[in-house]
Order: sequence, then C-alpha cells, then structure tokens
Amino acid sequence: MASKTGACFPIGFKASGVSAGIKPSGKSDVSLLYSESPCTAAGVFTKNLAKASPVLVSEKHLSESGSAQAIVFSSGNANAANGPAGDEVSLAMCEAAAGSLNLSVEQILIAQTGLIGIPLNPEIACKGVKLAASSLKEEGGAEAAAAMMTTDTFAKESSVEIELEGELVKVGGMAKGAAMLAPSMATMLAVVTTDAKLSSSLAHEILTSAMEDSFHSMIVDGCMSTNDTVFLLANGSSSAGEVKKDTDAFTQLQSAVTKVCTDLAKQMAEDGEGSSKFLTMKIEGAASKEDARLAARAVVGSVLVKCSLAGEVQYWGRIIAELGASGASFDPRAVEIFYGEQKVCDKGIACQHDEKAMDAYMLNSKIEISANLHAGDQSAEAYGCDLSHAYVDENMGRS
Repeated sequence: MASKTGACFPIGFKASGVSAGIKPSGKSDVSLLYSESPCTAAGVFTKNLAKASPVLVSEKHLSESGSAQAIVFSSGNANAANGPAGDEVSLAMCEAAAGSLNLSVEQILIAQTGLIGIPLNPEIACKGVKLAASSLKEEGGAEAAAAMMTTDTFAKESSVEIELEGELVKVGGMAKGAAMLAPSMATMLAVVTTDAKLSSSLAHEILTSAMEDSFHSMIVDGCMSTNDTVFLLANGSSSAGEVKKDTDAFTQLQSAVTKVCTDLAKQMAEDGEGSSKFLTMKIEGAASKEDARLAARAVVGSVLVKCSLAGEVQYWGRIIAELGASGASFDPRAVEIFYGEQKVCDKGIACQHDEKAMDAYMLNSKIEISANLHAGDQSAEAYGCDLSHAYVDENMGRS
C-alpha cells in the first residue's frame, strides 16, 4: 500500500525547495530534483493545444536524449501564453540548473505552474534555480513538494518499497494539484522516481499505463490546463538487475508505480479547491475496461453529482443519468447503485433503504458510490470531490 512520507525519494536522489520571489507571498516557489547518476526518463504531458513553455522545452529535451538527471519545478507563474519570451525563460532556468550541477542542458527537465499569461522575470527565476541547486539534500522531498504548491492546502508525497530478485527497490513521488483537474490530467505536476534499472521504452510504457487508473481517473472540475506534466525517472541505483518486459519484476514495478500515481491522484482529488467531500466512484460489471472507466469518470466529473455532494444529499437519479450519458454499454434496467453499503437503486429503479442512516452517511467527508452495470466482469474506479461556493470564490479571476 502506498504511504505518505517526508522522505519519498529512492537511493541516489536529492531534492530541495526554496523561495525565489516568484510568489508575492514569499512562500517557497522553486524546487529541484537531482539524481547523482543519469536516469532513464519518460514524460506525459497535457493534450491542450496551448502548451506552456516548460512543456515544450521538456518535450524537446526528452525527445533528444530519453534521459535526464534533474528536474526544475517552479510555482506561482505558469509561464504559459508568454510566447517566445516564455520559452527563453524556461530554457534559461534549465541552463541555470545545468551550470550549477555541471550537466548538459538536455539532461534538465522543467515543469511550472501558476497564473497563465503573466510574464516571468528570468533573473528571479534563475536565481531561484541556483539557490535550489545549492540546497540539495537527501531528505529534501518535503521541501520540494511544498515549493510546488499553488492553491494546494497540503503537499502530496507517496512511496512504496518492493523486492525484485531479492533486492529492495523503491518507488517514490510528489505532486501538486487542486484545480483544473480533468481526465486528461490537470493543472498538476508530478514526478515518480525509482532506483530500478529499466530501458527508456519500458519507462514510457510503465508510466503511460499507470496514468489510466490514476491521474486520468481523477476529476476536480473537468478543466484541462496548459502545463500538465508527469515524469518518471529511473536511476538504476538498486542492486536488482535490469527490469525486462513480460517478467515478474516488470509486473511488480508496474504495480508499484501505479500505486504511487493512484495515491497522489487521490490526494489531489481530496484537496480539490473549496471541496469538503472526497468521492470514490466504483464501477463493477462493465462489458469492458474502457466502459468501466468511462462510466466512473462520467460520475465523478458531473457538476450535478458534485453539487448534490456539496448539499449532502443522496440523489441516485443523477448517478444513473450520468452512467447513461457516459458512452458505456449496458442495460439501465439492470443497474444497481449503492451509497456506501446501502443500495438505493435496484434494476434501474428506487429501492427501500434507511433514510436516516443515509442522511448521516452523506455528512461524511469521504463518500463512496458504486454501481454494478451487470453487463460483464470489468471494473474501474475514479476519484473526485464536491463543488462548493468556495471553489467559485477561488476561481472568479482575481489574481
């Protein structure tokens, strides 16, 4: 089971988080993750056509080498929609890290988050990178995770340990994100690290597979950001042999990376802007895995469902309506729906339940809704939150 920890990174990784002055509040806003040895690297980025400068720079660096040794993160300014000047700032920050760490610039990746369309001062940003490079330490994960935050209320970290060929292998990660969270990722930044040995092609396969039931299955508001970025770095520092495809080691590592990504995704949904409820939607009995994912994501992404959660009202009619609109194939007159342990819909119609117990259940901060489609044997989960007045207040466009 994935666990939250202040020291989330495996052997050979160091991190830091510092205040550079990008945020007017003076809170930490630049972090750096560094591996003492070169890493196999993979990245998944936003599908938004209006990609931010750090996304463009990181995509280029990954395409040129398939490896990396450090990642620069900054918060408080997305460096998006800033044109060529924005590209130059992201590249300059990579160059500052490369110079400080005696690496080639292609070995530096970058991810940024914050307000869109606001020019970023390159002197402040690069000074922050250099300070972060001088502050690297093995136990710097918590500081690095904190420096990534924008509207997050807590830093998000996770780690697991597994045994491959009798040798200990660690997988760790950190992330930020509380809004603009949709199935195609979000205004989220995340990095997963491991000391396992694996090829670039397997790193990409492991990461893209892990995305489906984690970051792609988490919705706060259904909005797609310009900066979404998830990296996987593997530095091979473990004593275990190289992970090969179609082996037990591959299956174990894939599971571990997925657990870390899923834990981070749940933390983001739990920390949704202005939210008071964390929702887990479980689908069973789907005809296919894709149908199960479609159905689960449709419910957690529904504004109507989110509003009923905020109002602490059980309203299964909204659930079956979203299931029917999801694109999943099933017979609506065969569906069962549960809130917690209580069945509220049987064969597509209302059924008796304890209304007082249900009212009490809806007061909880964590709500689980499940639906059995009775169309097959596939299942999936998705994660979300309610939609409250506080979310609207946070997103009225005031900087």
